[in-house]
Order: sequence, then C-alpha cells, then structure tokens
Amino acid sequence: MKIRQLSIGGAWEITPVVHGDPRGLFTEIFRADHLAAEIGHPLRVAQANLSVSSRGVVRGVHFADVPPGQAKYISCIRGAVLDIVVDLRVGSPTFGLWEGVQLDDEERRAVYLGEGLGHAVCALTDDATLAYMVSETFNPTGEHTLHPLDPDLDIRWPVDEPILSARDTAAPSLAQLRAEGRLPDYATCQRYTESLRFQ
Repeated sequence: MKIRQLSIGGAWEITPVVHGDPRGLFTEIFRADHLAAEIGHPLRVAQANLSVSSRGVVRGVHFADVPPGQAKYISCIRGAVLDIVVDLRVGSPTFGLWEGVQLDDEERRAVYLGEGLGHAVCALTDDATLAYMVSETFNPTGEHTLHPLDPDLDIRWPVDEPILSARDTAAPSLAQLRAEGRLPDYATCQRYTESLRFQ
C-alpha cells in the first residue's frame, strides 16, 4: 500500500494494492503497522461506523474537541464520494484550508485524519457507502459542526445543490466558531498527538 501525506499536516491518503482475477478482487484496506509507521503512533480503534448517502448529500464539516479529539480512517466500500479534510486548528500554518480526495469502490483509497481536523464528504453516486474507524466513541457534547457552505472555506463541492442535514444547515461559520473559542488549538493538538507515541 502507498501512503501519501496530504497538504494539511495530520492527514494522509492511503492507496492499497488491489489484486483481481475472474473471481473478483482482494485488497488490504487497513494495515495498522503501515499506518503507525507513517503517522508515528498506532490508531486506537474505539468505534466503527457505516454511512450510506444519496447522490448530492453533503455531510459535515464535523470536528471534535481536543483532547481527546477523534481521529478517523475512512474508506468507501460502495459508489464514490469526495472526501474533504479541513484544517480547523487555530495557529496551524494551513488553518482554514481544505483538501479533497475521491474515495470510491474502484481505486479503494482511504483517508486518515488526525485529531483537530474537520471532516466532510459529498456523495457522488447514489448509495455511496462509507466505512470508517474512529479513535474515540461518539461524544455528543464534544463533537461539533461547521457550515459546509461557509464562503470563507470556499469548498468547491461537485454538486449544484448540496443536500444538508438540519444540523449542518444550522451550523455556525468558521469566523463565528473562532470568535467563540470553539475551534481546536494547533499547539494543543500537536501535544496530544505527540502523547499518543507513548501509549
């Protein structure tokens, strides 16, 4: 498998080797040892999730308080999505920037994003199905959302009319979250990530 760091620190694209023959295919979509060697610590898997979306659905931008945050390892097992990583860590050299990776059931790529980063997806097909492992269980008081259509983010969604949940539609802007002190702090995220090396 090939692991490539994205332009946003703390995020990686993982491209597996797909072995196919007339019977079908086989691939390793996750290797704990390879990922740990690249990111510098093991991914503690506390919960695994599955989401299915219709074409045009946008989920996110979601993020969690750090510590402990919530690292994510996301793969698309059916259809295709545009997976978006947003740097929400105040003080980061790439604060407010985003990067997108297409995940689909052909290339079988995955994305890993560390604590403090925001995450969103846009379904490019009907029944787009994501499987993702996370480092912490769901914590409703520590998890937040940022409006995915915030013009300050300027995410170039590949659909004309994104379909949002009520929660994401009512989400605050990046400027509002920053003014209220509700975004992760870059130095705190760095210290927390460093602490994971010794666990």
